Formats: sequence, structure tokens, C-alpha cells
Amino acid sequence: MEVDQWSGELDRLYARFSGRFTRSEPRRRARQYLSGLVAGLDRKNGWTLAERAGDLSPDGMQRLLRWADWDVDAVRDEVRDYVVEHLGDPAGVLIIDDTGFLKKGVKSAGVQRQYSGTAGRIENCQIGVFLAYRSTRGHALIDRQLYLPASWTGDRGRCRAAGIPDEVGFVTKIEMARQMLERAFAAGVPAAWVTMDEVYGQARSLRTWLEDHDRAYVVATRCNDEVATTSRGRVRVDELIAGLPGRAWSRVSTGAGAHGPREYWWARVPIGVSWRPGRGHWLLARRNISTGELAYYVCYGPRKTRLMDLARIAGTRWAIEECFQQAKGQAGLDEYQVRDWRAWHAHITLSMAAYAWLVVARTLTAQQQTTARTA
Repeated sequence: MEVDQWSGELDRLYARFSGRFTRSEPRRRARQYLSGLVAGLDRKNGWTLAERAGDLSPDGMQRLLRWADWDVDAVRDEVRDYVVEHLGDPAGVLIIDDTGFLKKGVKSAGVQRQYSGTAGRIENCQIGVFLAYRSTRGHALIDRQLYLPASWTGDRGRCRAAGIPDEVGFVTKIEMARQMLERAFAAGVPAAWVTMDEVYGQARSLRTWLEDHDRAYVVATRCNDEVATTSRGRVRVDELIAGLPGRAWSRVSTGAGAHGPREYWWARVPIGVSWRPGRGHWLLARRNISTGELAYYVCYGPRKTRLMDLARIAGTRWAIEECFQQAKGQAGLDEYQVRDWRAWHAHITLSMAAYAWLVVARTLTAQQQTTARTA
């Protein structure tokens, strides 16, 4: 795509949700904000975005995020629909994960010293829970929620100071994941599978909820998680896998990685006392070829699902990590300078929109190049 075509695609995305802005001033600023997020600036904060838009101060951009009259969640839904329009596939995968936003001070909504997978340690940070969509055409973020620790929701004065509505109470990350998946299902997002890491996958309540909605999943779990065996007993997953013979393992590639094919040894064993018609339950294990390190997954899906299919779905979880990395590096996901609840969701939503545009524009470019080569 030429530069003007890329710009035209950004205009088409913006046109989808421009009607969610009540007044012309925030509508115009939202377009400037989007352009700034993808402009290749060294930093993408209120000052730099304002300067690029020709403003003398960041006040207008801050007002867009904090107070301007626009429906932030409706724009989020428009971003999701845009992603599905261009990347949607019945075989798509929904992926849940969270990421940390390192902060200084104690006034930013939800901030406290807590574990951040981004940093790999306990840091003073905010945590956002996200839902990504992955298909063979690409992957992008389609939903988000800011996690509020109980230390925040138990102090309503502190919440009000950060713009957190009184009706917003404590919600676990597991419940946030369920809410986002529920929104995706209700919107008809085409997806055959759900996957998530062990923080979410070990939650039996979430797995049961997915099964109640007949949604296939491959979710990571911890080595000491217990599962029901086909003989009506319960056993730790690491013990169940340890009893498998060597012939149970197959070497399978889950796709191309930065350093070549992502190949591991994989094995599975049926679990569960009873299976629904046409459905099955399995415990899946992945063994690192070099180190022998093991990872475990609980799975539910069509009875005829093959080992290589389960391995492929487990391997798609990397896509949301790439979403975080690219959205932070290319669309300013983590470069906001706001503290309150509404402004966090507003910035993150516009950043998700900017990242979705980058993904779609690249996909369209690749399609055009393929067409040109085969013409």
C-alpha cells in the first residue's frame, strides 16, 4: 500500500467510531491522537502528541481522555468489529493475558506494588487484563480492563480521587477474563478456541464456564493442579504425565518463531469421568527439546481433535505477547501520562485502535503483494 492508502485506511477506521463523539472538538482531537500514536515519535505522551497537533499545551489531549463527551466502550467495540472484519476466521483463537504498566507514585488508578509479568518481578505498577484475537491473517487486541486491587476498592475516597465510579467494586482477574470473553461471544466474534496462561487456566470455575457455553479451550495450568482421571480418581497433572511411556510423545512444530520453527515434544492423555457427545477432555504436556522443561495444559474440544491441533492452539498464546510488545513499541500503549480510571481506558482504547490499524494495513499490504506476484 502507498502512504496515501495507509492514511486512507486510518480514515476508514476513524470513520467507524467518529459518531461516538458528541462534539466536533473531541472528534477532531481523537483523529489527531490516533495519527500521533502511529507517527513514529520517540515518545507518545500528552506533550508530544499535542505538539504534533500544533497545540501549545497538552490540555486538549488530556481533556479528550479525561472529560470529553464520547463513549469509550462503544469505540472499543468498534475496534473489535474492525479487527474481526479484516482478520476474522471461524478457526480464530481468543487469547486472555495481562500486562503491567510501571508507574511512579500512588495516585494512578489501581497502582500498587504487585507482580508484573512484563517486569518479571514485583513492581509499583498498574495491571491491565486484555483479550486478543488471533487468526492466520494476523492478531490484535480487542478488549481491555484495568485491574483494581482490593486495597483500592476498599478505600472509596481514594477511588473517587482517581475518578473510579462508586459502582466499580473489586473484580478478580479471572472474572474480568470471563466478562471479556462473554462480550466477545455475545458479539459473535468468530473463534473456534480459547487459550490463556496458567494464571487464568488453573481457574476451574472459568474452565467450567467455558464448557457450559461449549467453548473449546487449551489453557495452561500448574504442575500441582489436580484433574479427574477416566477411572474416577484425581491426580496431579505432573504425576499423570510422568507415567506416560516414551512412545506417547511426538515432536510437533507450533509455527515459525524468531529463531526458526517452535518445536517441542508433546503428549496428551484423556481425562474426565464422562464426555459430552462429540466432545473430549485431555491433559496436554509440552517438553522442551533442549532443557526437558515441562508445561501442562487442560483441554476441552471436539472429540476428533488431534494432538497436533491442541499443540497448535497452545502455541498461539505467543500472539498476545507480541501484541503487547508491538502496541507498546509502535502505538504508545504504555506511554500515557494520566492517572484516572476513565482516562486510562480512553488512552488504551485509542492505542488499541492505532495498533489494529497497523495490523490491518500490513495485512492488506501483504495481500496486495501476493496478488501482484501471482498476477
